[in-house]
Amino acid sequence: MYTPLCGTCQVASRMVDVLEQLLPNITFERQDLNYVPDKAIEWHIESVPCLLIFKHGKLVKKIYAFHSVPHVYETLRKLAE
Repeated sequence: MYTPLCGTCQVASRMVDVLEQLLPNITFERQDLNYVPDKAIEWHIESVPCLLIFKHGKLVKKIYAFHSVPHVYETLRKLAE
């Protein structure tokens, strides 16, 4: 989840671009929070950027602090096992 005027979201988006290349078996989607406020409420989004991780259709983790590509990569890799 992101908003277009969020500078941190733009940095996170570039990180996700790299992660998409490193983890081709994982599907990534980007959603503008402004267009899906009902989902933001449903998923209890506290701030953006927020990486929502789903496994078998169920929300299993939210990442707000991306830290680095290796940090998020390891989190996603472990959850994908």
